[in-house]
Amino acid sequence: MDKNVDYSKYAVVMKGITKRFPGVLANDRVDLFVKKGEIHAIVGENGAGKTTLMSQLYGLIKPDDGKIYINGVEAQINDPNDAISAKIGMVHQHFMLVDRLSVVENIVLGQEPVRGPFFALNRARKEIKDLSKKFGLIVDPDSIIEDMPVGMQQRVEIIKVLYRGAEILVLDEPTAVLTPQETNELFEVLKSLKSQGKTIIFITHKLNEVMAITESVTVMRLGKVTGVVKTSQTSSKELANMMVGREVLLTVEKNSAHPGDEILQVKDLVVKENRGIEAVRGLSLNVRSGEIVGIAGVAGNGQTELTEAMTGLRKVESGKIIFKGQDITGFSPKKRREMGMGHIPEDRLKHGLIKTFPIYYNFILGEHDDPKFSDGVFLKIEDIRKFSENLVKRFDVRPPKIDLLGMNLSGGNQQKVIVAREIAFDPALMIVSQPTRGLDVGAIEFIHKTLISMRDKGIGILLISMELEEIFSLSDRILTIYEGQIMGEVRPENTTTEEVGLMMAGHRLEDLHQEA
Repeated sequence: MDKNVDYSKYAVVMKGITKRFPGVLANDRVDLFVKKGEIHAIVGENGAGKTTLMSQLYGLIKPDDGKIYINGVEAQINDPNDAISAKIGMVHQHFMLVDRLSVVENIVLGQEPVRGPFFALNRARKEIKDLSKKFGLIVDPDSIIEDMPVGMQQRVEIIKVLYRGAEILVLDEPTAVLTPQETNELFEVLKSLKSQGKTIIFITHKLNEVMAITESVTVMRLGKVTGVVKTSQTSSKELANMMVGREVLLTVEKNSAHPGDEILQVKDLVVKENRGIEAVRGLSLNVRSGEIVGIAGVAGNGQTELTEAMTGLRKVESGKIIFKGQDITGFSPKKRREMGMGHIPEDRLKHGLIKTFPIYYNFILGEHDDPKFSDGVFLKIEDIRKFSENLVKRFDVRPPKIDLLGMNLSGGNQQKVIVAREIAFDPALMIVSQPTRGLDVGAIEFIHKTLISMRDKGIGILLISMELEEIFSLSDRILTIYEGQIMGEVRPENTTTEEVGLMMAGHRLEDLHQEA
């Protein structure tokens, strides 16, 4: 313990935390100081060590070295039960709820109040109502989780940790799947928790949210702390520079679009999800050459099924997909690719890369039978390697080693490989789904510049993203999807995030204009 620092002023002190995984130093003598009753952000690039650090605070993994102090007292946190005993709660990015159970059943799971041998349901319901009222987290205890919107599910997660007595709350990317309205509601909840003495640690890559809600920030890069600043004395630009180690453009620089002819038309499309339920319901849209059409929506509203139908990965129940004036509804993915349809998939490891193959092979996926790369029997390995080395340089893939396996690249560099491959084959249309999911500010800057460059070269782009800031920055037109239907079309310069957020929640544009 530092003799000059009074640890009792801090809810959390993590001192000299070091964690190694095979071949990776995830946390390198990290110090974290979080004052009691503040909202403190931890920011950094992918792989900076943020979640690893918090996983040690919550007992999910054990540090190799270092000490943890809670309210000035050294704590031995070997597992989540120790963390809960220390009054620490963690709300994970992917909710840990049982869909088929009710709110009350999820919250008390593992700590059910009993009366004799029986589950005291009414007592549990009352305790949850009291907690909800106290912290402004109003939920219906009897609602079933799978019937609730995402924002309400997150409230349940927060109540769950409060029910277990948490005084210190760790939230990992808490706004990743929320509408703007739900994000604002969450921020009000966090302010209420803070006003009642709770300490909140907020992991995020959204720097505008850091500026809006936090009082202090710890910045990490490559497993180390690169800075600790008061939010009131910094800016998004400075934080981004500290995260990446260089100046980063946070705003997308683009000229006006000059759209050409219509290249894609989707008419009355109906697509089912895996359980046989309609996920896309009579959806129509169009894309012209040289424009970016963005589709905004909360996860699970048909975006995945729409993307898979357009790229030939999912059967269309009814409706048509017209590409370059030709009905391609029944065409295979390969045929669509040969016609000039590129695809950046939302799940890069499932549909974008073969992670156990080297980078040079991943660069020719879908084109391996092209005469440039094959003589009809054998691959032309030397030609493929030259082609790959050129792309690695052009797209700054790091490390620039084409023999590395796909799995050994960071998420941002895996995405660069996919983008490079798709662009290299001169598409006329790109279906781009969640292009910056899980990426840090440096990789996001690169992807955004690349998409604008493609648009300016006359490529039509259909952009599906749950990042509303990304939709507004890149799109020339915005369509909003809800339960598989388009709620309205707007231009980014003529609308607001609030209006798009209302459409994301199920309000049709014409109804909003009538109400106005």
